[in-house]
Amino acid sequence: MPLLNYTTKVDIFTTLGAIQGQLVKHGAKKILQDYDDNGRITALSFMIDTPSGLRGIRLPANVDAVHKVLIRQKIKCDREQAERVAWRIVKDWIEAQMAILESEMVQMDEIFLPYMVNNNGQTFFEAYQNNQLMLEG
Repeated sequence: MPLLNYTTKVDIFTTLGAIQGQLVKHGAKKILQDYDDNGRITALSFMIDTPSGLRGIRLPANVDAVHKVLIRQKIKCDREQAERVAWRIVKDWIEAQMAILESEMVQMDEIFLPYMVNNNGQTFFEAYQNNQLMLEG
């Protein structure tokens, strides 16, 4: 089965606007876009209010990984298509997470915990991945 949104024609900026709209609607502050050296958006960074104060979130889209999957699935696509697909998947994930938030099953910081950024600019997941976060007793 092909990857979700593999046929999307929606331009990346329309998708990013929808993502930002969802985030702002649910209390995000100071949204900015992170770019690579080629001027491509690699992540959305934003602030959320938590019981511990404002926290930074960096939400990436791994376009290269999406492109590899599409190629492996024999879907004809270029990097621009992979970029559109990657951000549409992120948008769909955020919409689903915001629905769970609205149901009061979770809190905003609970949703974005893996993407929460520390003072060194490292996400919670990156700290875990680098064995800088111990989960065992």
